[in-house]
Amino acid sequence: MGDLAGPEHQTTEQEVALFVDIAKASGCPVTFTLAQNFNRPDQWRACLDLVATASGQGLNVVPQIATRPIGFVTSLKSYHMFQRRRTYLALAALSFEDRLAAMRKPEVKAKILSDEDIKPDLSGSMENIYGLLGMAAASMFPLEVPMNYEPEASGNLGALAAKAGQAIDSFVYDFLLGNNGNNFAISLGANFVEGNFNVISEMIEHPNTTIGLSDAGAHVNLIFDAVGPTYQLMHWVRDRSRGPRLPIELIVAKQTARNADLFGLSDRGRIRPGQRADLNVIDLEHLSLGALQVTHDLPAGGGRILQSASGYLNTFVAGVKTRERDQDTGARPGRLIRG
Repeated sequence: MGDLAGPEHQTTEQEVALFVDIAKASGCPVTFTLAQNFNRPDQWRACLDLVATASGQGLNVVPQIATRPIGFVTSLKSYHMFQRRRTYLALAALSFEDRLAAMRKPEVKAKILSDEDIKPDLSGSMENIYGLLGMAAASMFPLEVPMNYEPEASGNLGALAAKAGQAIDSFVYDFLLGNNGNNFAISLGANFVEGNFNVISEMIEHPNTTIGLSDAGAHVNLIFDAVGPTYQLMHWVRDRSRGPRLPIELIVAKQTARNADLFGLSDRGRIRPGQRADLNVIDLEHLSLGALQVTHDLPAGGGRILQSASGYLNTFVAGVKTRERDQDTGARPGRLIRG
C-alpha cells in the first residue's frame, strides 16, 4: 500500500492503493475515475481487484465508470481540424452561412487543405484541439440519428474515405460541410480499445462501481454527456446488439441508489416511504435522443453542444411535477444541496 507522505505514485494501481490508504485512514468514502487505458488496456481489472479487496475489509472505495467510450466530437459549429488553417481563419468572422458558402468553393477547399496551421496565441486555449482532431480524424465515426454508439470499424471516417477513394483530410472536409454544415463525428477513445463495449459491460456489472464521471462542464463544446442517463437505458437495457444487454434494475440502481449512497444522500435514490419523491415515469419503448446542435447561450456568446431526449412521461422533484410528456412545467422545487 502507498505511503501518504511518500513520492507521487506513477501507475494507476499505485494510485488506487493510495486511495485505499486514504479511506482506511479517514474512515470516509473515496471515489475516483476509472477507465481503460490504451497503453495498458488491462490496468482497470487490476484496479477493480484492489477495490474488491478493500471492500472485503469494510472500506468504501468506489470507482466511477463511464457507460460509453470517453470521446469528443467535431463539427463546423464547434471544433474541427481546419479551424487554425490560414485561409479558414480569414473566413472565421463571417456568418456561418457565408462561411459555409465560401468553403464550398473548390478553390477555397484546395487552399485550406494545403494551408499551414497557425497556432493560437494562448498555449492553453481549447483551440489547440485542432491537432488532436486531425490525428484522430480517420478513427472518428459519423453521428447520425438514430445514433449507433457501438459501431464497427468499417464505419469510421478512415474506412469511408478509403472506400470513396479520397484522402482523409479531403473526405473530412466534405463530411463537415454536408447536411448544411450540421454533420458531427465522434472520436471513441478510452474504454474502446478492442472496438466494442465488452470492457464497459464488465465495469458496469462490477459490484463496487458506480456510473459517474464528469469534467464539471469544462468542455461543453467538445463533449455531450448530459444525456448519459437516457443513453444508458436506451443502449444497455433496450438496444445493444453487439453483446448482452443489462437488466434495467441494475442500470437504474447504479444511476440512483448507488450514487445517493456514495454521497450520503440517505433521503433519496429509492422508492419507499419516507424518501423524497424524485421520480421519472419513462416510456422505455419510445425513449430516444435527438440530433446534436450547438447553442450559443453561455456568457460572451460561448457555445455548447446540446442533445434533446424524449420518452419521459413525467418527472417529479420532491413530489412536484417538473416535466410532463417531455415539456417543462415551469416548476422549480429543487434546492442547492450542501454537505
